[in-house]
Amino acid sequence: MSKNKILITGACGFIGSTLTEFLVEKGFSVIAYDRYNSDNFLGWLQNSKYKNDIEFILGDIRDYDSVYKASQKSSSCIHLAALIGIPYSYISPSAYIKTNIEGTYNILESCKNLNIDQLIVTSTSETYGTAQYIPIDEKHPLIGQSPYSATKIAADQLAISFNKSFDLPVKIIRPFNTFGPRQSARAIIPTIINQILNNKKEVFLGNIQSKRDFTFVNDLCEAFLEIYFTNEFIGNIVNVGNNKNLSIEDLFNIIKIKTNSKTVITEDKNRLRPKASEVKELLCDNSLILNKTKWRPVTEFSTGIDISIKWYKENYKLFDFNGYQI
Repeated sequence: MSKNKILITGACGFIGSTLTEFLVEKGFSVIAYDRYNSDNFLGWLQNSKYKNDIEFILGDIRDYDSVYKASQKSSSCIHLAALIGIPYSYISPSAYIKTNIEGTYNILESCKNLNIDQLIVTSTSETYGTAQYIPIDEKHPLIGQSPYSATKIAADQLAISFNKSFDLPVKIIRPFNTFGPRQSARAIIPTIINQILNNKKEVFLGNIQSKRDFTFVNDLCEAFLEIYFTNEFIGNIVNVGNNKNLSIEDLFNIIKIKTNSKTVITEDKNRLRPKASEVKELLCDNSLILNKTKWRPVTEFSTGIDISIKWYKENYKLFDFNGYQI
């Protein structure tokens, strides 16, 4: 594969760092863009074996000048930078507006002005809200049931408008729930794993009846690559998921068995969403990506959980007693 210079925003986070290393392995020249900090800390790429093969730029996705300068060095872009925690979006919706909407605008405007070859914007299945029918295809209505999902809907629609108004070669990837090593401990799978690893007699969870469709992060990286090389997706949205789901209670029981734990679930009211904001069920219709590419979700859910448990055991010291990342 020939060298392709690609800018990845949010490159030092969970999905971004995994995707950055994956693309380096595939022969891409990667520019990793992430939030400026005074320590020049590179998140999950700080100790990457590919660190010397990656060009790092620290800036602020909310600042157009910073984004434009970073975009000047690339021929294409994958936009992952976002605020993703749903609970905090209830506390500070404005932070999500500035990062998720204005940040996406800065990427779109920069790519437009630089005539970039293509831009992949990363969406989320949360934009669908509770399933009105299942499985959920790309034509499913969009419902902003949290400030987070509302800002992601706005960002997606802005991206589509840039394609229709300015012929910007935008593709939107819409992953369902991604999991794997490096994921924030506030996400549901790491929350369960880390509480069990801390020998908790009770695992504190929110709504355990809600259902989610989980995709292992390595499979998502493969989906990014397939979408990157499929021109037919320009101006379109592409779901990525397994077309299988399970409840949070079933998820807990799977991890409990795998870790030989005797812990039990206790409802934590602080982890419950407001009633009308709870997304009860997500199930991906992945027929579009299956029909248009060679992508297939190859990692069995059980295998992905095994890999995740092993990783959190090995990186135990990175998380505090409650399972939150230090």
